[in-house]
Amino acid sequence: MTHSQETAPDKRRKTLLILEFSSLAVLLASMAWFSNQATEADPLSAAWLLIPAIASLGVFLSFIGLMYLRWVASASDQRRNRHRVIFALLTLTLLGVWIYGIANTWISLSTGQ
Repeated sequence: MTHSQETAPDKRRKTLLILEFSSLAVLLASMAWFSNQATEADPLSAAWLLIPAIASLGVFLSFIGLMYLRWVASASDQRRNRHRVIFALLTLTLLGVWIYGIANTWISLSTGQ
C-alpha cells in the first residue's frame, strides 16, 4: 500500500458517524420529550419507548461499526483473525448489554402498570 492509501479515510466512516450522532440526537430529544409528557395520571404508552430503544440501537451499531473500521479493517493481515475474534466477543458483549437493558426496562414497565 502507498502512504496515501493508508491515510485515506474509509467511506463508511462518514456514514457511521452521521448515523451515530443523529441517533444520539433522537435519543436525547425523545428522553427530554418523554420527561415532560409523562404524568402520574396519564403515563406514556410503553410503545413510545421503541423510539429511544431504536435510537440507542443505532448508537450502539454505529459505535460497533466504527470500532470495526478502527480495529479490524485497519489491522495487518497477520493479526486480522485475532482482531476479528476479539471484536466478535466485544460485539456480543455490547449487544448483550443492550438487550439486557431493553428487556429489563420493558419487564419493569409491564409489571409496574
